[in-house]
Amino acid sequence: MAEQQVQLTDLNFSQLQEVKRQLDEEVEHLTTSFGQLKQAQTKYRSCMLDIEEVKPEAAGNTLLVPLTSSLYVPGKISDPAHVVIDIGTGYYVKKTRKEAIEYYTEKVTYVQKNLEKLQETIERKQDNLQSCVSVMQMNLQAERQGEEQPAQ
Repeated sequence: MAEQQVQLTDLNFSQLQEVKRQLDEEVEHLTTSFGQLKQAQTKYRSCMLDIEEVKPEAAGNTLLVPLTSSLYVPGKISDPAHVVIDIGTGYYVKKTRKEAIEYYTEKVTYVQKNLEKLQETIERKQDNLQSCVSVMQMNLQAERQGEEQPAQ
């Protein structure tokens, strides 16, 4: 089914209010999604930095291993050439440090592309929202001017 376009100027005030409400919700949702993607990208970058910190000469060193976001246990680095990374939904994979950094670099790049697309969508929706508000203001102004003119 083809999408049908409606001119904002053809809508009455209550219809414009509904369009504005929908656009407000969409912009809010997209902005929240943008923030979540930025957090994911920051997490991936942090993982890359953490992997770079583990040097081959670190074998036998003690460090704190996170079990949850607030629970850490002591552990020893037994194989600094390999790391175990979280690939999502509870799955972990053993990779070389180089492979892990490449994995996270790809993730950062992928998220960046999505952030750029999402930013364009947000800007488009904000432009639509501004157009809607402008038409609503014009309608209100025209209505006020109609009320001010005396009946002849």
